[in-house]
Amino acid sequence: MKPRCLIWDWNGTLLDDLQLCLGLLNELLEQNGSPNRYDLAGYREIFGFPVVDYYRRAGLDLSKRSFESLAADYVARYNPESFACTLCPGAAGTLAALKSAGVRQVILSASELTLLKAQTEHLGVAGYFDELLGQTDYYAHGKLAVGKEWMARQNFDPAEAVLVGDTLHDAEVAAGLGAKCVLCAAGHQSRERLLTAGVPVIGTLAELPALLGL
Repeated sequence: MKPRCLIWDWNGTLLDDLQLCLGLLNELLEQNGSPNRYDLAGYREIFGFPVVDYYRRAGLDLSKRSFESLAADYVARYNPESFACTLCPGAAGTLAALKSAGVRQVILSASELTLLKAQTEHLGVAGYFDELLGQTDYYAHGKLAVGKEWMARQNFDPAEAVLVGDTLHDAEVAAGLGAKCVLCAAGHQSRERLLTAGVPVIGTLAELPALLGL
């Protein structure tokens, strides 16, 4: 059934920043004295939310340097470099198909809102979205709260919305909002991890319109 609203995650779902995030993690580990290094497969097995727990899993010692300091360092590198990232495979066509089908689209992201606006404008996709729902800081810990606040203002049943993301946290957020969920295995977590959520998992966004019956 065609959804009334499509709620998009941004990083790793629409924005292809996977290689950038992997490289920045390995730089942080090296510069903060950790012997750990990750390839793409290993990264996709440890990445998750809250970010502070992901940092610990990766091997960053938060007793030597605070999470806030590490996060600030990461963001200072990520923000400018993210503008070299492209859209994920299938994203452009899927955004256009949903717009043509009359489906409302919003982004719900762990990214800081000012950055999110700049990234969508840079990639030429800002016009697809009715709203951008981002964070007011760079610690990436308030996605569900932002989503609930937004959903409370809407005049439709949350069950008429579908949240599309690339992590188990996105499935948790969808459940918290009362929305359906589809996960894409081309992002920050492996297909094997995503399958444990018990929701549909697609390989690329190009598969989404057919799954939604568009």
